[in-house]
Amino acid sequence: MSPQSLPAFRSFRVRLPSGVAYWTVLDGELRLVDAADAFLRHLRFGRDSAESTTESYAGATALYLRWCAESGRAWTIGARHLGMFMVWLRHAPRCPSPTPEFNGPGSKPVRGPRRVNAVLAAVREFLKYAVSSGAAPAWVIDQLYETGDSRDLPAEVQGELGIPRGYAKVRHRLHEPDDPVDRASDEEIVALVRACRSARDRLIVLLMARAGLRRGELVGLRRADLHFVLDARPLGCPIPGSHLHIVRRDNTNRAWAKSRSSRAVPADSLLLQAHDQYVIERAGIATAADGDFLLVNLFRGRIGAPMRLGAINELMTSLSRRARLERRIRPHQGRHGFADNIMAAGGQLDELANLLGHASPLSSQPYLHPSHQRLREAVERVPSPRLPRQGE
Repeated sequence: MSPQSLPAFRSFRVRLPSGVAYWTVLDGELRLVDAADAFLRHLRFGRDSAESTTESYAGATALYLRWCAESGRAWTIGARHLGMFMVWLRHAPRCPSPTPEFNGPGSKPVRGPRRVNAVLAAVREFLKYAVSSGAAPAWVIDQLYETGDSRDLPAEVQGELGIPRGYAKVRHRLHEPDDPVDRASDEEIVALVRACRSARDRLIVLLMARAGLRRGELVGLRRADLHFVLDARPLGCPIPGSHLHIVRRDNTNRAWAKSRSSRAVPADSLLLQAHDQYVIERAGIATAADGDFLLVNLFRGRIGAPMRLGAINELMTSLSRRARLERRIRPHQGRHGFADNIMAAGGQLDELANLLGHASPLSSQPYLHPSHQRLREAVERVPSPRLPRQGE
């Protein structure tokens, strides 16, 4: 690719001598954009965010800087025109070209509301950091937020005695469709398990559906994280019963546990059985027998290497097709199914928050999306009063 065809701004992965990596932004001449690089380094090392988080934020920041350059604005001045940036995001092509085409309002949007709002959230963080570090003037903050009224907030976070108090709310945000968070049904999980052609794949499906693991937590598991024994005290662990630990660490496959705090998740008999079968399967492949990662390549790629994040998505797509499901099941839908089953079995919100690795039970509320059957059962549990017969 010639320098003339390079995007004006693009994200770029930087791997430090220590092996730790983060993402930054380069301009059209392949030079670091200092303000963006300082922000992204702070995000990775100051806030202890995942490499994947810096990748997402670097891409969003590069889009903002690209728009500023194409519209002839300094990036600090661009904060005054974020409404125009939103229109550009909706309709500008994803990849710049020597002769970019811009299909304005009335044409089919290139990016949906959720994507636009995610980019805006990242750009706000970039601009806020630039102000705090002195790289941007203080008035930029006024372009990002306006004063709201706490009467718009839930009662539990309003002022004392219901007295309204002001709070900062973002100025620019698109309305997102109020679609319920979807889950994988038990029937779909069973179909996926039946479609598996290896013990490893069955274990992957069950770790999502029976333990609620995120994709990054799944491929970041080490063998030492699994305490599948009745008494783990000889291992230095006081937690009773079979369980697994979710630990945040930098991994060579870029897996990352979202929560900063480690947590333990109980393992049921289905997980134990699937794990035992996988241990036997893996032991039969000499080049995959060693290594501390739990889930490794067994059939393609570098045998024995830890699985990639994208491999989980590819597996779920393949299993959904093989199981002849009407839709493709995404990894996170297994986690939602786990949460729904916990609550259907009488679980409490604080229990669910601990199992999912949420710092606050309020973070678990989006996962509370009862099925239509659960809603019907809830209504049927209400006692029916004796109504007078017609004519009484």
